[in-house]
Amino acid sequence: MSGKAPLEVGLIAPQIPPNTGNIARLCAATRSTLHLIGPLPFSLNDRMVRRAGLDYWPEVVIRQWEDWEGFRAASAGRRLLFFETGPYRDYTQALYRCGDILLFGQESRGLPQRILAEQERNVFTIPIYNPKVRSLNLANAVSIILYEALRQIEAREREREGGKECPDVS
Repeated sequence: MSGKAPLEVGLIAPQIPPNTGNIARLCAATRSTLHLIGPLPFSLNDRMVRRAGLDYWPEVVIRQWEDWEGFRAASAGRRLLFFETGPYRDYTQALYRCGDILLFGQESRGLPQRILAEQERNVFTIPIYNPKVRSLNLANAVSIILYEALRQIEAREREREGGKECPDVS
């Protein structure tokens, strides 16, 4: 898949700078826009954020939003998919499409309940098989979901005998 990735990633009020840096590096690798939805308790100039992103920062398209309401207004008309621990449908059951924005909550609290309540049919989970483990690391979860979504989209493109499902955007 060349050009810009057909997907975008959003982090709602992330708390741990190295997770955000690792996710930024993942977005650079996949050419996915990264939405950082505030409030953010750290600066993108934080040493731990910069270190986790290595020297790939020039390759990351980042859009920052003060709050959920600002992001939501700007993304009107876009399909939003949410990922959370708990009794939701398995992430592999989602049919990912070009233009989707994949959204993840805080490391310690997950997604806000008000968002989960209004978006329930678009919430998915990564199964955790050990009941003693509450959640996965945020950067790992984003990696799992983003690459599954890209895999699905690329597989559909191959089924179309080389036709593109998503237009390339440079």
